[in-house]
Amino acid sequence: MARCLSIAVCQTGPIQRAAPRAETVGRLVHLLERAAAAGAELAVFPEMALTTFFPRWRMDDQAEIDAFFETAMPGPHTQSLYDAAAKLKIGFALGYSELVYEDGVRHGFNTMDLVGPDGAFIGRYRKMHVPGASDVQEGVTTHLERRYFEPGNLGFPVFDYRGVKVGMAICNDRRWPETYRMLCLNGAEVALIGYNTPLRLDEAPALAHLRMFHNHLPMQAGAYQNTLWVAAAAKAGLEDGQALIGGSCIIAPTGEIAAQAMSLDDEVIVHRADLDLIGVCRKVNFDFDLYRRPDQYRRIAGMA
Repeated sequence: MARCLSIAVCQTGPIQRAAPRAETVGRLVHLLERAAAAGAELAVFPEMALTTFFPRWRMDDQAEIDAFFETAMPGPHTQSLYDAAAKLKIGFALGYSELVYEDGVRHGFNTMDLVGPDGAFIGRYRKMHVPGASDVQEGVTTHLERRYFEPGNLGFPVFDYRGVKVGMAICNDRRWPETYRMLCLNGAEVALIGYNTPLRLDEAPALAHLRMFHNHLPMQAGAYQNTLWVAAAAKAGLEDGQALIGGSCIIAPTGEIAAQAMSLDDEVIVHRADLDLIGVCRKVNFDFDLYRRPDQYRRIAGMA
């Protein structure tokens, strides 16, 4: 019998700065209900799914900054999403801004949690490839993630979800081959990704027509070269004056896009991922045990 996992990508339209958390979480609950109704077993939400993409502004007031962060998950505003998961018996991965204090020192991370179909926490990932700058630069699209976030300190962990090995990544992580390779070497069969990506970069207007191509290209290559299913959820539409790209998708280990969002609004796409296809693709080109073990190199070269 084939091993399969029905995956949902829950794209959101823009989340404006003025939107209350309760309103935003209500939208996420509705998307999760739609995913469950379509037969999905696991859903992924975008990066920073609870708020606007606040690093587009420079802020100095710590209380103002902290208002965008979560100090506990679930918290009073997000508990309903966890309750919905348990009721619907569907797990999810949720991107958010995490605030923790260790030895009295504040730490901010761009984080994604994996939650089980019982609404219980499974595992956590913190964004490794933090882009942008710590201050505004003239002629450059404002991405001040380095002002508010530290690089992740958890590596690229992989977790068991109903017998399927699942890893996570966030936004800029998806552009780096190391992300997929580390997840694959750690045993991942599925990579869940959330992102917020502007449609246009001020520093490279000549490349505007390639934005969606460059969005999908590294994810398709990562899926193909590492024999992974990739499910990527975007935030889309015009958010606080900035156009976000959308293009949420589910990619097979063949590198093909199996499903893709067509709107710039709240949308759910679902695909039943054939996990056995991973083994097929691995046999064709990417059998790591055969091609990447030093003893195998020696044997193939006749030196063993």
